[in-house]
Amino acid sequence: MATERASQPASGFSWTYEPLTDEQFRKFSSLVYRLTGIYLRDEKKALLNARLSKRLRAGSFASFDDYFQYVTSDDSGQELVELINSVSTNFTSFFREQDHFDCLVQTVLPELTGRLRDHRRELTLWSAACSSGEEPYTMAMVLAEYFRQQPGWRYRITGTDISTRVLDRASRGVYSQDQISKVPRELLLRYFKKGVGRSEGLVKVREDLRRQVTFQRFNLMDPFPWTEAFDVIFCRNVMIYFDQATQQALIDKFHRALLPDGHLFIGHSESLTFIRHSFRQVATTVYRK
Repeated sequence: MATERASQPASGFSWTYEPLTDEQFRKFSSLVYRLTGIYLRDEKKALLNARLSKRLRAGSFASFDDYFQYVTSDDSGQELVELINSVSTNFTSFFREQDHFDCLVQTVLPELTGRLRDHRRELTLWSAACSSGEEPYTMAMVLAEYFRQQPGWRYRITGTDISTRVLDRASRGVYSQDQISKVPRELLLRYFKKGVGRSEGLVKVREDLRRQVTFQRFNLMDPFPWTEAFDVIFCRNVMIYFDQATQQALIDKFHRALLPDGHLFIGHSESLTFIRHSFRQVATTVYRK
């Protein structure tokens, strides 16, 4: 049975907590690692303290120990989701690491369409750890533009993330002017609708483009559930949060999840140098099975 929460504080009162101890940090960091593969180094203690304190205040928990007991005994698993949402890092942007999309257009797509023309005319892509959707929507725009010149092709993009909070934002497809600053003007006009009234200053991805992307919650540490392999996988700036053993296991799973000659894109801050793999590097942080 889950631990009882503290009674709701009186109006105008806010909970204050003793700082996270080393022992408590080890307990929470071990739990996070076991659940998500994210390795929280000792220097992340202050960050974890700040983020967990928000969850304690939100649920009126009396202490970090009470919160830990509640999280690990809550049969619904909902607070585990909130914990993971709290510790996940979700920075992203449209056309982030532009050269990857150049490589997709100039090298990967011509190779794929040339090889598959007489077999199947549908491509499958996965944006792993897609955050609030900028990456998969960028992929969708790039493919839509490419296939304007080659009609008759279809594509499906799966966007996954462990955080339900960012997936909700991704599904809505609504962004601020600052968030779309890297999107070329012609693509803005073609693939976004401008907000009016209370939505002024916002844009929304057009429905025809949104239909090309399916979002779902998925933990990269879980067995891959896909019944079909992918032509392209983007998993960028995620493995930097994992230790080498977790990186190795993930790369092995990505290799199995790709079709022959499929491509894996990782972040520019990442490397497979110390990972055993059977990929062939074809561009900066781009690998072919």
